[in-house]
Amino acid sequence: MKRLIVSCLVVGLTFNANAQSYWKKNAGKTAKVFLTNSKTNEKMVDKGTVKFEKFGQPKETDACIFVDPDFKYQKLIGIGGAITDASAETFYKLPKDKQKEIIEAYYGKNGLGYTVVRTNMNSCDFSSDSYTYVQENDNSLKSFTVSHDEKYKIPMIKEAQKSIGKDFTFYFSPWSPPSWMKSNKSMLKGGRLENAFYQTWADYYIKFIKEYEKRGINVWGLTVQNEPMATQTWESCIYSAEEEGEFLKNNLGPTLWKNGFKDKKVMIWDHNRDLIYQRATTTLSDPETSKYASGIGYHWYETWNNKTQLFDNLTETQRAFPDKFLAFTEGCKEQFDMSKIYEVSLGELYGRNMINDFNKGTALWTDWNVLLDETGGPNHVGNFCFAPIIADTKTGELHYTYEYYYVGHVSKFIKPKAVRIGTSSNRAALTSTTFMNENGQLVTVIMNDTDNDMDTNLWIEGMAAKLSAPAHSIQTVIL
Repeated sequence: MKRLIVSCLVVGLTFNANAQSYWKKNAGKTAKVFLTNSKTNEKMVDKGTVKFEKFGQPKETDACIFVDPDFKYQKLIGIGGAITDASAETFYKLPKDKQKEIIEAYYGKNGLGYTVVRTNMNSCDFSSDSYTYVQENDNSLKSFTVSHDEKYKIPMIKEAQKSIGKDFTFYFSPWSPPSWMKSNKSMLKGGRLENAFYQTWADYYIKFIKEYEKRGINVWGLTVQNEPMATQTWESCIYSAEEEGEFLKNNLGPTLWKNGFKDKKVMIWDHNRDLIYQRATTTLSDPETSKYASGIGYHWYETWNNKTQLFDNLTETQRAFPDKFLAFTEGCKEQFDMSKIYEVSLGELYGRNMINDFNKGTALWTDWNVLLDETGGPNHVGNFCFAPIIADTKTGELHYTYEYYYVGHVSKFIKPKAVRIGTSSNRAALTSTTFMNENGQLVTVIMNDTDNDMDTNLWIEGMAAKLSAPAHSIQTVIL
């Protein structure tokens, strides 16, 4: 057995052979540490190295993070965020040098290592207005055009794509069909897709995919519907689990396959963790429906469970459907307040969710808006929120929140195709996860969101490195 100890930290270790022989050959080697510490205002600072030394059976009084590279779990698809209308509109209001800085900050070789981009098909709340790609009552979809997106959204997505390169992973989600396809004759406030338009709506996805791919943006996947159980003041559309399954089985799935898009990754649900198990077990109970679904998407907005956030529902869902990947498709801190953009709690919200999501089997993790303005928008219904980078469009100043750095402690060091490794903490105050990159490098992320500084040990197969985990901090260690 091996043991690893880390605190509010990401640790990377290189394994050139199996784990046991690695430790025999590399005992006493050092590991590199990067730290974000709110108390000292350090942001992803290189803290030098720590040394691994022999460390036998830990006592109960020894704070430890234990890592066992022999136990491997899900493979990481990627980490990223959404380029919405709001993000793109804000982006193009900024000076060219600030635009370049943002692309580098997220997608560049010195940035966060984002490889995933999500966007909205038709408008969402984070659009300046409601829009679709077709004219009213055009059941043939002959008027379909994505010219609306060519002003801001598509150019920014292509900038991200250019910077990411071969690992670019792009998917989209609809918030609502056009109003004339819906029971309430509005894109807003819920309503349902009328049965008569199931096939027309399925054809709409095909049009969208073709138009984006015509512009060089390869579509990796899509979700069936954003938040299908939420009647919102903004764009929304309701599906029961059975209705979503029927639409996927009889219309969307066959239409994708018929048009040569069998490779597109379709994700169901795309809503909160609270109902994910019920939705998955109901929608995917029919094998003829399940064959069209590759993943199960979810959000984090179930607020009534505080820090625990119903993470165990992910475990049950993954056990029930080991052939489907779990995808975190959206999350942000709501109720924007410019005076709070430098609070460490914003970062800890992300750290807590990311670490627990990955430990419960998540393979794809997507933040919400990558960029918003000084109002927390634009947003056409006043649903203003936080983002990792806030841009003051009046002054051109960029504000990097703790969200940015906490996500970065994961995304910068853990690469696509990395495999999650067995990790355990013996202190509730220390939250941790570990991945092994394709090159054998181990990356362990550990967070301390308490008010107390802690010393801990990163323990692997009888070797350990002593680490310091300051209060309200997160770190990365690379060996």
